[in-house]
Amino acid sequence: MEARVGGWVVVLGTVCAFAAAGAAYGAAFSNGSFEAGTDPGASFSNLTAGATDVTGWVVRSSDIDYIGLYWTAADGSRSLDLSGGAAGGIEQTFDTLPGRTYRVSFYLAGNAGCGSTVKNLDVGATGNPTQQYSFDTTGHSTASMGWQLETYTFVATGASTTLFFQSQEQSACGPALDAVALEEVYMVPALSAASGAGLALGLAALGWIALFRRSAA
Repeated sequence: MEARVGGWVVVLGTVCAFAAAGAAYGAAFSNGSFEAGTDPGASFSNLTAGATDVTGWVVRSSDIDYIGLYWTAADGSRSLDLSGGAAGGIEQTFDTLPGRTYRVSFYLAGNAGCGSTVKNLDVGATGNPTQQYSFDTTGHSTASMGWQLETYTFVATGASTTLFFQSQEQSACGPALDAVALEEVYMVPALSAASGAGLALGLAALGWIALFRRSAA
């Protein structure tokens, strides 16, 4: 009886190991919708480089506008204009596992009040290429922002990663940002021919064992 129990424990452990291999684990990332922080008021507040008024984030260059009720947010009631008076940006540093792949999703729109019609935004993470995104503000307003979902994928190069969003708009009306989210993407390793054959044989053996037990019952 002990031998049979032990055998099923081994089988169960193997199944659990394969199940765990497909799971994704979250990183220590916070305040993606910018709801926590110094109250920007009914309109907005201007934050300069180095400011930490938006909890978890740092203004990385020039200045940004922390939007309260000036326009309709994508999530909650707050969002950002990444050009306060010129091209500004924000960044956040969080824990990551080296070599793991992460996907960032965010909502992008633009301040149609001035400057160019198309607002450009750069997104990057430590040790990874920067990617540019754009939003055309034509036909949009503070009441109808037209938020569009975007994604950016990176591979962590260390135990912590700095993610940044940087406006390329030099006027006071830049790309609008909201609802930033982060998730780990687990990449299932490919099985070698030998490993695949071994797994197939193992599963076949389990099938025969189950059939034999039913026949003997």
